Order: sequence, then C-alpha cells, then structure tokens
Amino acid sequence: MLATILSATLHGLEGRVIRVEVDVAPGLPGFTIVGLADAALQEARERVRGALRNAGFVHPPRRITVNLAPADLRKAGASIDLAIAIGILLGSEQVRAAPARIALIGELSLGGEVRPVPGLLPMVAALARRGVRRVVVPGAAVDEARLAANIEVVAVESLDEAVAVVRSSRSRRRVRDAPERVEAAGREATSAEPPDDRVRPDGMPDLAEVRGQLEARRALEIALAGGHGLLLIGPPGSGKTLLARTIPGLLPPLGDDAALTATVIASVSGDGPLRMLVRRPPFRAPHHT
Repeated sequence: MLATILSATLHGLEGRVIRVEVDVAPGLPGFTIVGLADAALQEARERVRGALRNAGFVHPPRRITVNLAPADLRKAGASIDLAIAIGILLGSEQVRAAPARIALIGELSLGGEVRPVPGLLPMVAALARRGVRRVVVPGAAVDEARLAANIEVVAVESLDEAVAVVRSSRSRRRVRDAPERVEAAGREATSAEPPDDRVRPDGMPDLAEVRGQLEARRALEIALAGGHGLLLIGPPGSGKTLLARTIPGLLPPLGDDAALTATVIASVSGDGPLRMLVRRPPFRAPHHT
C-alpha cells in the first residue's frame, strides 16, 4: 500500500517541503530510500526500524521503498525520520487515519523519542507558505516552531504521541496562527508589551563604565552612528577590549525582517532550540595581540 505524507528539509538557510512517499509491497524484505538522500538520511532506516519496534509497532517484513520528492533536490539531516516512520505505519495499515494537510518534522531515537533538529524555524515557515495547516514537531523545540506564522503547531515527545495526533481530528496543543514576535530581553512569548530598548542583555558592559578615553568613545559613537568600520590600537590595559564589548549595547534592536533572518541563521546553526526572535544585532570583535 502506498502512503504519502509531508515533511521538510534544509537547503542552505531555506526550508524545502518534501513529499515522502512510502510503498509497502509484498516481496523479499528490504528497506530502500531514494531521492538524493545523504548518509545521515540513509541511516534513518535503522533509526526507524528500532523506533517502531521499541514503540510497540511492527516493522513489516515486506519490501519498503521510500521516495523523497522532488527527486532532484538533495536532502540532508534527520528531519524526515518521523515522517518516514508514520508513512510505514500508514502503508502497512497499522494506522488507518490518513493525515490531511499535516506535516511531520523530527529525528527519531532507537527508543522512539522525537528529537529536535537544526533549522526547524525555516522548515516550518516553508510548510506554512505551501498552505500546510498543521505541523508535528519535537516538544523540545515547540517554542521555536511557534515563531512561524499561519500554521498550527503540535508538540510530541514520542512516536506514540505522533501516531495519536495523526489518528485524531484535533491537535493536542493548539498555537496561535500569528504568535507575538518578542525581543531577546527576556519577555515571555505571550506578552503584548512593546519592546523596552532600555533593557540591556545580562553581562553586557555599559559605555558609562569606561573611564576617560573621551576621543576613543567619541570615535566609537561616530562609527556606530554611521555604520563605519573601527580599528582600536593601543597598549595593553588602555581599554580597547572594554570599549569593544560595549558596542552591542549601543546598537538598536533589529526590526522584524532582520530579526527573523538572524533567528533563522541561529536556528540553522544548531546551537539549540530557540524560544524567541533574536533582536540583538549580530556582533563580532576579532581580538589580535
């Protein structure tokens, strides 16, 4: 039996919608993944097999073929694990409720847990642009998925919970279609208060802490106001490093578009699930001695 379900993968900084087609047919047992899948995605065969067994389902002893469309797009990472597992359950008729306009994103462990993946935000945003109404994501990364507008987010912790969502007509956790965009000063995602530009990130020094160096401080202010490059040269202990560390606190917060771009980059970097938009401007200060 053929089953089709939606998922997504990363292509650079952008998310791409992937159509996962799973064919469970009679024949010699086998598990093949086609569609330009990388090594990590090819290894999904073992992750899915173990997750199904340890979650109490049966890995069908049949010929399983998984096609990832579009076939000419290279797919990387483990974000399609959950969709492949659900597709096998649908194709083997262990789950009979076919999902309608629902997508699944998440990596599977051998024990059946659903783990977060890098780049969840751009992948969910890509699904929303394609008109997908619901997306199932790992529970540890649900706050990051909420940053994408016009899509309902369902958080699951395990393969069992994902199966329950697919079978049900309603999601367990509903999220607003257009969640509040928040800044990185620590407000909760549900707050409707305007950003307070006076709130400084923890541990960031203030320019008022710099004693003396009036000319250097003036040059710093001019460089930031005009967007110019700045080179600080001087003997050790003269205050160069302290001056450089005050720069992020003097920069204005990012606008919505720039903040979304910065958040996408942070999401793709894989440092961990995000809870809010990145409002602090990116800053790098190479230190040469």
